[in-house]
Formats: sequence, C-alpha cells, structure tokens
Amino acid sequence: MDRRQFIAGSFLGLVGAAAANSLGCRRRAHVLAPDKQDMVGTTAAGGEVYKPLVDEAVAKLLGRHTIGIHTASTAATHQRICFVGLENKSAEELGDFKDQIYQLIDTQLHSSHVYQPVNKRFVDAALRETRLRPDQLFIPGNMRMFTAILEQQGQPIDYLLYATLTSGTTQSGKDYQRDYLLTLEMIDVSTGDYDKESAMLRKGYHKSTLGKIREYGL
Repeated sequence: MDRRQFIAGSFLGLVGAAAANSLGCRRRAHVLAPDKQDMVGTTAAGGEVYKPLVDEAVAKLLGRHTIGIHTASTAATHQRICFVGLENKSAEELGDFKDQIYQLIDTQLHSSHVYQPVNKRFVDAALRETRLRPDQLFIPGNMRMFTAILEQQGQPIDYLLYATLTSGTTQSGKDYQRDYLLTLEMIDVSTGDYDKESAMLRKGYHKSTLGKIREYGL
C-alpha cells in the first residue's frame, strides 16, 4: 500500500467513525401519555418535584379556607386575592420552571372558586407603575399605592399571596439529599394578618459506578 492509499484509507475510517458517533448520540424525544410519570431530573429538580409541591401547598391552604367560606356570608366567596410572585431561595436555578410554577398556582386558585385571583397582567402593570418589588409592598405607603393602582384598573384586592421556594441539602460522601419546601403566605391587606401553608418533598441524588448521578425520591 502506497502513502496516498494509506492516507485516504485513514481519512475514510475517521469519517466513518465520526458518522457512527453522530448517529449514536442522536437525540430522541417522545410524548408522555397522561398516565405516565414525569421524568426525574438527574442533577436538579423538575416537574417531578414542583408539580406535587404546588398541588399539596395550594390544596392545604385553600382546603382550610373553604371551610370558613362555607360558614360565612355569600360575599366572602367574592374576596379577591393578588398573587404577587414566586421567590426562589433554593440552591438551584429555576429557569423556565419559574413562570410555570406561577401559572400552576394561579390556575389552581382560579379553578378552586375559593377566591377570585387578580390576573397577572394587572399585577405586573401595577408593579411597573409604582416601581415596586413584591417584597416592598409590606411598607404601608407602598401598599396603599399598589392597591390604589389596582383599584383604578377595577381590580380591588383583599389578600396578597406570596410563594417562596427553599431547599436544604444533606451531604453523605458523594451522595446527597435535597429537601424542597414550597411555602405560601397569604396576607390580609386591611389588617396585616397572615396565614401560611407549605409542602415538602425530599429527593436523593446518588453517584453510580459509571460516574453518572442516579436519583431516588425519598
């Protein structure tokens, strides 16, 4: 075999190997049927964590308040709640899940018929108009400005709702457990009284013998 044949053969071999690797690494996707469980994230939380947290926290909060509404006057069913936002204090970035968690909570509030939630577009517009952050609404003057803007929009409110996501990590060698806590705080804008409910989910992350992280719900 001469030099040119050897180089040509080597080049074709490299091209073939690259093509095989490309085919082997091709990404595939499939739609999950409604009866199938969510995929479990191997390095961080995903739908398998956030959806159950939202379901439990909202159900616990509204479940207790439903009893009070059924025993109170009919006017109580029209009390309006303003969900001002989700604060992430966990060890992980939420990415596109932040807006989805907001929408999951807001949708459950709307479908429960316990309180009448204010549309997020009105809330965002009022925050922009007042140039306030959600955490600044606890100052009485800021609260009055914010509620006044909503009233001008035809959206008077009775309660503010805050959601906070936190996490705690327990390390054991190369393995670790992360506890995710979603807390909902509801504040009466006229009295300052507040109610709180939370939901927790624990998740374990374990290194496999191949160096990949395996995950286990606890």
